Amino acid sequence: MSMAHKKIPREYGQPWPDYELLDAGNGKKLERWGKVITIRPELQANFKPGWSFAHWRDMAHWEFEEQSSTQGRWLNIKPHAPEQWIISYGNLNLGLKLTKFKHVGLFPEQQANWRFIKERVKVGQKVLNLFAYTGAASLVARNSGAEVVHVDSVKQMITWANENKERTTARMQNDCKDARGRVPTVGALGGAGAVTEVEQCMELLPSNLSDIKWVLEDALKFARRELKRGNKYDGIIMDPPAWGLGVKGEKWKLENHLSGLIEAAYGLMNQGAFLILNTYSPKLEPADLATSAGQYFSANQLEIKQLWMPTKTGKELYCGNLLRAIR
Repeated sequence: MSMAHKKIPREYGQPWPDYELLDAGNGKKLERWGKVITIRPELQANFKPGWSFAHWRDMAHWEFEEQSSTQGRWLNIKPHAPEQWIISYGNLNLGLKLTKFKHVGLFPEQQANWRFIKERVKVGQKVLNLFAYTGAASLVARNSGAEVVHVDSVKQMITWANENKERTTARMQNDCKDARGRVPTVGALGGAGAVTEVEQCMELLPSNLSDIKWVLEDALKFARRELKRGNKYDGIIMDPPAWGLGVKGEKWKLENHLSGLIEAAYGLMNQGAFLILNTYSPKLEPADLATSAGQYFSANQLEIKQLWMPTKTGKELYCGNLLRAIR
């Protein structure tokens, strides 16, 4: 049976203490990020919401108003609501802020892939994160012990991801202090070379996040350069936008580059390595993923699913397609 006629299995991202998809419908979604609640446009929410929009507005701090197909503005509903704040995922601290593109710095449905990465990655493995955005997947992989290369073509995203690394490192240091029950002191020998209890504690963690490699580059160009250099990876993560701009402002559409991305990823994978690829483009169906990936992976190496998120009101929101492969 062809992919076009198969029932595509679903995988669900799950809420966590600092994030809930509260409700969705009528082209919008209601989300809680820590203590901040937002209303954002959502094309896939083409159904009736569980709660009234009046109830949404009673709850929300901010609502995004579209002014064009790509940009808009945030309307403040509750006075003194923060425009920047921090939430946690496990022991990661992630900074969020309101942007003119309706995003706040995190794609929560990716929690499904963060779980997979945490389960799959082993200490010392090499992971390449392409289109790496603000770095949540990079931090999950590094915190699991992998050596991580983080690639994005937007300088502001590299900066944001590095700030998330710094926030998380600071949190780990504080957790180490709390675990010791007191502010750490210099070791018994003292002096410039002494190791503090915090440093000792940090060394016992899966990763201190200190050596993520940050690369400002077009993802496909970087992957092809890595091929020429003969580098290999044990995991490759790709979360490309449906469209975007390169480092020099080049226009980019995913459907034009899907096969090239999968080809490059396959060439960079060690035996037993994993590939994660998410797609949000309405022009790409699961069958397109199967066709492109099928040139390099056998059917039993491939897993193609739809990515969904449940809401607190019992609705379910489609969030794109997901390909995973093991070489």
